[in-house]
Amino acid sequence: MKILLTGANGYIGMRLLPLLLEQGHEIVCAVRDKNRLSVNARILKRITIIEIDFLQEPEVSKLPKDIDAAYYLIHSMTSSTSDFDEKEELSARNFNTYLKNTNCKQVIYLSGIVNEKNLSKHLRSRKQVEDMLYNGNFKLTVLRAAIIVGSGSSSFEIIRDLCEKLPIMITPKWVTTRCQPIAIRNVLQYLSGVLGNEACYNESFDIGGPDILSYKEMMLRYAEIRSLSLTILDVPVMSPKISSYWLYFVTSTSYKLALNLVDSMRIEVITRDTRLQELLQITPLTYIEAIKLAFEKIEQNQVVSSWKDSMISGRFRKDVSEYIKVPEFGCLKDRQTIKLDNPEQALENIWSIGGNRGWYYANKLWKIRGFADKIFGGVGLRRGRTHTNQLYEGDSLDFWRVLLADKKEKRLLLFAEMKVPGEAWLDWEIDDDNILHQTATFRPRGLWGRLYWFSMLPFHYFIFEGMIRNIATYNPNNNLP
Repeated sequence: MKILLTGANGYIGMRLLPLLLEQGHEIVCAVRDKNRLSVNARILKRITIIEIDFLQEPEVSKLPKDIDAAYYLIHSMTSSTSDFDEKEELSARNFNTYLKNTNCKQVIYLSGIVNEKNLSKHLRSRKQVEDMLYNGNFKLTVLRAAIIVGSGSSSFEIIRDLCEKLPIMITPKWVTTRCQPIAIRNVLQYLSGVLGNEACYNESFDIGGPDILSYKEMMLRYAEIRSLSLTILDVPVMSPKISSYWLYFVTSTSYKLALNLVDSMRIEVITRDTRLQELLQITPLTYIEAIKLAFEKIEQNQVVSSWKDSMISGRFRKDVSEYIKVPEFGCLKDRQTIKLDNPEQALENIWSIGGNRGWYYANKLWKIRGFADKIFGGVGLRRGRTHTNQLYEGDSLDFWRVLLADKKEKRLLLFAEMKVPGEAWLDWEIDDDNILHQTATFRPRGLWGRLYWFSMLPFHYFIFEGMIRNIATYNPNNNLP
């Protein structure tokens, strides 16, 4: 089958893509920026990529007519706290317009469980999108899930951050709300199992795991699996706004996502039917099994996708390609060079920078800078990196965004998503003479931008000099400074 995959660079899409290819399907990936599709060269050769922004006026000629089926995996919850529902409605309407000019027989939509009368804004929006897609000229299959548990999922990472960082928690009342978590492995089974299955046409199904747990119970079970000491005291007086700031400062989530999550966490999300489970003969994993599988992937460095690589996890709002050309005029720069004795190891060091590895010099100062950034509403160092030694264009890397990661050309270019009065780039390149060039570029915004740069010069002098020196000489058996 020829399948249109929207949201191909999202958490679900990145995992569904190789599964569909494995099953022999021809895949057309619809993304806003083709440079953001973080897949390896082997997969790139097997797919077609089309740049479509479903929030813009439809250009129906972009989409092939011979599409057989489509996955609708688009959502805007993390991009706004006010008008994300309007964006989701517009996106669904434009999607229907695109599909009118194709032969598409089935659309599969991953939604949220909407069984309560009083829904959160997020869940109302999910139901609104569902209703709109039912108006399309195709058969619709809706899968309604609660929180998804898997390595890199926002739900898993939030629970992980809370339990690993806080041995004692004073929590808001929503921790007693019940939900029905489902393993990412089961979600993928359902998504692929309904494809082309006529018994699933024009049907909406609840999907969930076998456990109905409160958020408090989920955290306590996580702590038990990880052999962590955890005490949770819930209080009824913590407002949604305070709860959101609490999640923002303690976990890796953005404030916008935290605010929308807190709004949804007061609603029970529990399945009411098991029809699809019986139809597809799927045995759902327990919550504990899902957590253990997630850690297997983490420990084996096999995390396929992470919500933190989404553009909306930081300050990026434009295409990556618009920033790749580093400006020369009106900029302040710090240039460092060093002759390499082992260029291959230096290249591996560059590709492993950030996250748990750190920044090769004055890591404590980098952490202080990350903490200060988060205090002022920035991303801080909360995101880390998805892979220990792989980088793709568009990946998040602590408080940077990867603009260019070309290992053959031996060049890595990052753009700063930290709070700064201007724009900043960090660039490494190894030339044919095995000389490593490291360039920090800052384009200041007004007088405050220039004052910021010059106030940081003393730190830049020894941090950047120490960083390039240690990139050139570090090997995995040494300790970082």
